[in-house]
Amino acid sequence: MALKTFGTMAVDWEQRVDFDRLRRERLARVKEGLEKSEMGALLCFNMNNVRYITATHIGTWAQDKNSRFTLLPRNDEPILWDFGSAARHHQLNCPWLGERSRPGIPLFGGAMSPEMGRAEDVARKIRVELEMRGLHKAPLGIDLVEPPILFALQREGITVVDGQQLMADARVIKTQDEITLLNMSAMMVDAAYHELYTTMKPGMRENEAVGLVSKVLYDLGSEYVEAVNAISGERCNPHPHVFSDRVLRPGDPVYYDILHSYMGYRTCYYRSFAIGFASRALIDAYKRCRDYLDAAIELVRPGCTTRQIASVWPRAQEFGFPNEEAAFALQLGHGIGLAIWEKPVISRLVSLEHPHEIKPGMVFALETFWPSKDGWSAARIEEEIVVTPTGHEIITRFPAEELLVAGATYVTVNGPLPTTRETEVPPNPQVVEMIAAGAKAEGKPEKIGVSG
Repeated sequence: MALKTFGTMAVDWEQRVDFDRLRRERLARVKEGLEKSEMGALLCFNMNNVRYITATHIGTWAQDKNSRFTLLPRNDEPILWDFGSAARHHQLNCPWLGERSRPGIPLFGGAMSPEMGRAEDVARKIRVELEMRGLHKAPLGIDLVEPPILFALQREGITVVDGQQLMADARVIKTQDEITLLNMSAMMVDAAYHELYTTMKPGMRENEAVGLVSKVLYDLGSEYVEAVNAISGERCNPHPHVFSDRVLRPGDPVYYDILHSYMGYRTCYYRSFAIGFASRALIDAYKRCRDYLDAAIELVRPGCTTRQIASVWPRAQEFGFPNEEAAFALQLGHGIGLAIWEKPVISRLVSLEHPHEIKPGMVFALETFWPSKDGWSAARIEEEIVVTPTGHEIITRFPAEELLVAGATYVTVNGPLPTTRETEVPPNPQVVEMIAAGAKAEGKPEKIGVSG
């Protein structure tokens, strides 16, 4: 057990997360990538990239609005343009930015029409900074951009190139403090699953489970519950990737994916359960799902490739899909950090022909899925893994070696009901014999239709 789990407070008597070091080391990785590239500067609108470079955050309400942007010139420090008064807040409270934090509003999510001139204003701001540093003739890397801003930059004579890969490559190897934060984020989901497991019972709705998990996470210090995919019963196959108000019933399969962030660092963390009891078909599916996951985990070490890991997973046609694109994300590995999807990506769709080497400091999730023979239930499991210099460490600790049964409280005069049962109970041989004898006495055919 190499990774530590700290409390969420800062203390004077123990070295915990070093946020100054976190800021310095993240920015250094991007500067190193920029220095090796053809780019004169990097312009980022993606909120995770902005946070990685500037160590600023204005709330997850802005996550999808492209409302803030940062320019990192070669051999210089980042400049941040932020949403109204947030820029002043950074000047006062973020000494690593100071006066390089400035107000700047782009297109307000498209709500500001082109004639208002916001795209041109952004482009002029960028051109002025590049010209001051003699970088205006060098390519400008951009991670993502709204079309009017892209066109305005081009009208300013700026050559725009893809900067997204530079950021993805900078973020693939995690620093010591990033790994600590990812571990602590997973710890919070451990607790959420424990609370969920002890609460689940028939009559509980999927959306109630989402509310319960969200409360546990926010109480523990989560800054953002991105999603809780709660999937139960016949909704398990095919996987819809969205919760509903379906009510849990005895014998139901149910699986969850909990995605949240602590200090920006995400989780992607599946677990499967049965409510009250599990069918043999679900138990078999869970074992198959676990076996594929364990086979992949066993390979994780420096020097292994994404091709080797993806190769142990089944072809799409083996579990009911026509091709790998149709089955994408059901057998998947993906980096995890400030976003839930980062490098490396591990999938039969891309990894067999485009492998990447596994390196120390990578943190990724491995997730598997298997449909049951009954045609409607399924199992889903996921583990988050830190690649160490000698192997790996799993940071998702809620037990998943075997299928867990929640709410198993049914007791008969002969003792507890078994937790392995069928939803449709097979016929009692004595009852079948009695029916057959009765039919024979009445002179009717002895054939009896039996389901299950």
